[in-house]
Amino acid sequence: MVRVALVDDQPLVRMGLATLIDAEADLALAGEAADGREGLALVRRTLPDVVLCDIRMPVLDGLALLAEVSADPSLAEVKMVMLTTFELDEYVFEALRNGASGFLLKDAEPVALLDAIRVVAEGGSLLAPSVTRRVIEHFGASRPERVHPRLGDLTEREREILGWVATGRSNAEIAAELVVSPDTVRTHVSRAMVKLQARDRAQLVVFAIESGLRRN
Repeated sequence: MVRVALVDDQPLVRMGLATLIDAEADLALAGEAADGREGLALVRRTLPDVVLCDIRMPVLDGLALLAEVSADPSLAEVKMVMLTTFELDEYVFEALRNGASGFLLKDAEPVALLDAIRVVAEGGSLLAPSVTRRVIEHFGASRPERVHPRLGDLTEREREILGWVATGRSNAEIAAELVVSPDTVRTHVSRAMVKLQARDRAQLVVFAIESGLRRN
């Protein structure tokens, strides 16, 4: 059973999400909060598997809540998925860099949202396909290069695949580009995550962009 917490200042949004979650046999609602401060208390009290969190909220916004969760060792297993209304929200890149497992648009299809919860709960990351590449191009290009200190530990092939990961492509899409199997790509991605100590694929994307490895 995957336990999900909802943190959003809009009651109708929380109600809709709660209804979706309650209808799924493998998901359970851990609780709801109307702002970041309430959300932090909720997360610490219930230790949910996944938190669906609005980026823009009163009292304590989603980025501040994310920072609190990421900095607390006792909450290391809690996965954060940020919700946004805007395709190019200025906070999206910062959220990914600071430990979010991904982001979703609030108007995403219910099936996509439920799939996202399951993917993140299993240790994956979610970068909404419809907006990921534009977000990466828009915000990634404007960031000063900050080479990861362990980038030199990667093999040439791992660096190449990391560059493809930073484009927002899936393992299957990268495999097609390189004419190798998806399992081969998955192995290289996993090794890169270990070497760079990336929390998940979303953080790996950020490391790649900031280190200047993103491919065109």
